[in-house]
Amino acid sequence: MRKAIRPSPIRRNRFGVALRSISAQSVQLAARPAALTRVALAILALAASGCGYHFAADGSGLPPQAKTIYVERFGNRTRQTGLNDQFMRYVEDEIADRKRLALVDNSSDADLILSGDIIYADSVPISFNSAAEPTIYTQTISCDATLTDAHDHKLIWSSRGISSAQQTPVVGESVVTTSPYFVQQNLRSRDIAAMQDIQVAQTQQASSQEQAMTMLAQNLYASMSEGF
Repeated sequence: MRKAIRPSPIRRNRFGVALRSISAQSVQLAARPAALTRVALAILALAASGCGYHFAADGSGLPPQAKTIYVERFGNRTRQTGLNDQFMRYVEDEIADRKRLALVDNSSDADLILSGDIIYADSVPISFNSAAEPTIYTQTISCDATLTDAHDHKLIWSSRGISSAQQTPVVGESVVTTSPYFVQQNLRSRDIAAMQDIQVAQTQQASSQEQAMTMLAQNLYASMSEGF
């Protein structure tokens, strides 16, 4: 009698059951493009979660002997005047909050020098009302950055296109008043309801830019301190 060939078991890894479940779904839904898209996105999300990128950023990628850092004035390749100076304050706050490196005011006192450029900043509409008027924008900010040894001027780390994005509602009906970001503001639901659309747009744009810069500074520090 011919011996039955048993299919090879799915390779085990840290994703375990999640990958087996996704694999089964991809077979069952082969004729459904929309479902396959969702499956593919799920696989990518799982892969990203296991790639080793640590947003906690414990500084393991930094030279162990480095204790101080100087942040050079970032360049600004965008049309938004002063955006680079504003972003630098967020970067310095992030470094100070992590307490791994001490900020210094002069490059001659530093072990490390961080420099970079704001390369992109723009808002793009992503949601519209029935009259084809934008109701929500996505605000994106990107930068390039490098870290060098202040003593021998050797390049330690460099990254291009570090980005963050935040949604910006421009009409009251689009503001999610239960979101954590909204709760942190000095506004309440009744405040938004009493505002004109232009006032909503101005307040939410300022809030979204603050959130985007905070996240960008966090992403920059995480990438720099972990060596990614």
